[in-house]
Amino acid sequence: MSAADDREPLSKTRKKQQMEALQSLGEELAALPADSLKRIDVPEHLRDALREAQRMNSHGAKRRQLQYIGKLMRDIDPEPIRAALADLRGESAVEVARMHRIERLRTRLMEDEQTLADVAAAYPGADLQHLRALRRSALKEQEGQKPPRSYRAIFQELKALDAGKAVAVAGDDDGD
Repeated sequence: MSAADDREPLSKTRKKQQMEALQSLGEELAALPADSLKRIDVPEHLRDALREAQRMNSHGAKRRQLQYIGKLMRDIDPEPIRAALADLRGESAVEVARMHRIERLRTRLMEDEQTLADVAAAYPGADLQHLRALRRSALKEQEGQKPPRSYRAIFQELKALDAGKAVAVAGDDDGD
């Protein structure tokens, strides 16, 4: 008996499970926005099939296209794609956490003007006068039942400050 004879062939059930796993990975890829898909290294023929699946509206046609994507994925190693998807999900989780942190800061700022001192400490380049004016305007908008333009502007301002801080920290790391 040779080494090839010692290996048991995959059962039909196991093969089907592997193909379904590849098809579900293809579904995840097809559900990604175009810019995220560009960041994942996949063969061009698979990328074309994914774009085609994204354009399809018919349920049956999309299902067949996803089966085709699963077939194409049999010929490539899925692990780098799975790793890239995990990285994308991680980035998204970090970004969502950042947005929630900024929203909480905005809420604290709306409740208490003393939070401006915290903002000044956290973001030395912050224009406190502008933030104070936006806060007053947002409070007036809330009282008058008007659209929350200033409330949104506070968020954008804090988001820009936070992004500037992240860039400054990254810049400090590059200088070493």
